[in-house]
Amino acid sequence: MQGAVSELDPVPSVVPSAGRSKLQRVKRELNRGKYVYLMLLPVMLYYLIFQYLPMVGIVISFQNYAPGLGFFESKWVGFKHFIDFFNGYYFWRLIKNTLLLNFWLLVFGFPAPILLALLLNEVRSALFKRTVQTVTYIPHFISMVVIVGMIKDFVSSDGLINQVRDLLGKESIAFLQLPEFFRTIYVTSDIWQSIGWSSIIYFAALSAVNPDLYEASEMDGAGRYRKIWHITLPAIQPTIVILLILTIGNLLSSGFEKILLLYQPLTYETSDVISTYVYRKGIQDSSFSFASAVGLFNTVVNFLLLIIANRISRKISESSLW
Repeated sequence: MQGAVSELDPVPSVVPSAGRSKLQRVKRELNRGKYVYLMLLPVMLYYLIFQYLPMVGIVISFQNYAPGLGFFESKWVGFKHFIDFFNGYYFWRLIKNTLLLNFWLLVFGFPAPILLALLLNEVRSALFKRTVQTVTYIPHFISMVVIVGMIKDFVSSDGLINQVRDLLGKESIAFLQLPEFFRTIYVTSDIWQSIGWSSIIYFAALSAVNPDLYEASEMDGAGRYRKIWHITLPAIQPTIVILLILTIGNLLSSGFEKILLLYQPLTYETSDVISTYVYRKGIQDSSFSFASAVGLFNTVVNFLLLIIANRISRKISESSLW
């Protein structure tokens, strides 16, 4: 039939033109912000080279890795190293020590910068506020080796604390040689070192609170504590929740450097954590595959904790990472 379109005739399609227009929009956007994207390039390269490419090494967790043979010729053993770790003598001690250290940091360390920010937010003297902020920021910029040296000077047998005990007529205590004192020393020193720096983000969140809310609450007769409870805390709640989720996502990660510099075989009972165990097995004993398996287990558990914490937060509040 004349004028009819044959079934074999190609049907015009708009997909290629739509695809071209989309590609053109992307090109225009890239060209418009080319200098911004160029500034982003070093950061992307950093994460690609130093964070993502090394993840290829995860494969040795499933091998009896030999440096001379490399990734491709080392013997494949599957989950053997994971099973050995789970059945090992130190497994439960490592889990217990890591969780307890991070739990006490979560209980005492996480609220500390929030309280500092809330207290300084109520201070009217700008000079006093800046002085306190400067003093509390300083420990963050001190080298970890120096920090540990200061801690040892404070708690050693002839250190400041024992000198005060001597003045009070009490016996000296070798704090760093007794397992029961390690967690207290670690948590206390961590709070002292990080409270000022960690409070910066809360100060930033507090600066965004509308002052009109405080004035309106004062007209309604609200006191200082009611303003903190009903205005300040709800205003910074999203920030608190996000940082709490990130903290929970690191419950099996501890301050490796400080623990390594502070602990000793006498205190392994309470101080030995997963990260220090990985160091001893991987670097000192050259058990690369076993240490990699333990480290991978630690990372996977932290990732799962992060997802669970984020999901719970999303259900009970409006704040979440994604």
